[in-house]
Amino acid sequence: MRCTSFNSVLLRQFLLLLSLFCLPGTLVYAAEESKPITGAEAKPKEFEDSENLLKQKRDGVESPAKQKAKPATSAAASAKAAAAQREKDDLEADALADKIAKKMAELHKENELKKAQIPLRRPEPKPVYRAPVPAGMPHGSNLAGDTPSAAHDVHWSYEGEGGPQRWGKIDPANAKCDIGERQSPIDIRGGIRVDLEPVQFDYKPVRFNVIDNGHTIQVNLGAGNFITILGRRYELAQFHFHKPSEERINGRNYDMVAHMVHKDVDGKIVVVAVLIEQGKPNSLIQTVWNNMPLEKNDTVQPSGTLDMNQILPTNRQYFTYMGSLTTPPCTEGVLWVVIKEPIEVSQDQISIFSRMYPMNARPTQNTSGRLIKESN
Repeated sequence: MRCTSFNSVLLRQFLLLLSLFCLPGTLVYAAEESKPITGAEAKPKEFEDSENLLKQKRDGVESPAKQKAKPATSAAASAKAAAAQREKDDLEADALADKIAKKMAELHKENELKKAQIPLRRPEPKPVYRAPVPAGMPHGSNLAGDTPSAAHDVHWSYEGEGGPQRWGKIDPANAKCDIGERQSPIDIRGGIRVDLEPVQFDYKPVRFNVIDNGHTIQVNLGAGNFITILGRRYELAQFHFHKPSEERINGRNYDMVAHMVHKDVDGKIVVVAVLIEQGKPNSLIQTVWNNMPLEKNDTVQPSGTLDMNQILPTNRQYFTYMGSLTTPPCTEGVLWVVIKEPIEVSQDQISIFSRMYPMNARPTQNTSGRLIKESN
């Protein structure tokens, strides 16, 4: 019995030594208990953290530390990228500025070379303002379809540097004013008395407007007023005034004259001149004066109508001759009909026009042997 117990003790001690040296960590005796605990010891915290990190990396999950650091890293990266972009923009702007400066220098050099090669030119004269062309035909301008003249420093007028003696010089388009042989107005005398066909006036009330064109007061008329003379029909487009009368009858001037400008379908012009002298008021003239514009080159469009029969005298015998427009470009080929009997207007009505145009008449021109006919 004792030998068996001893052997049992020896066997138990041998197995213990064998477990300690040959199989470490497989059998552990608890300090507080006398029975063994299977499996390894509890792992330290550092090992647990390492294993968790490895597992998160394997599963694609970022660590908490990285998650906390990510916003800061992202903001820093954005700031760095913005700074880099600004630096790039500055470099591009500097490069563009250099290119512009080089191009400007090249253009400046080219301009200097051109200036050295091209002689200096005198500046072109500034254009002179011309009155706008209203409805109908303008006073004494392009009634025969002439090409409009170029603007010049001196505009035509009735006195001074632009006066009638210089009309043909201030603008080449006005050459006829100097060299024409059938110019108007004239001093009508020595006419041949013949049985002239009466002028047939077919006038009726029409709409109108009034313009101060800087040379006279002009009235533009609506369509519908006609005359017939020598078998041709002409439409009245406008009429205007001169003071004193441009025409003379045996050397006599009248206080004023109204020129009524007619034109046919072929562009031929007939001007009917109605002489005006002081007397009783004229209702048509007063209507025109009532609607005069306050400023030059302005137009007034009244609501009423104008009856041109009110400007015609009772006796309509006339003188007739071939002449020209009495204002630039002094176009020739104009048939003139000068009614022998004047109409009357009051002194006040004459004075109203005189305040604006005290003298706007071209001097009489040479008759140059022209034939003048007179009604019997």
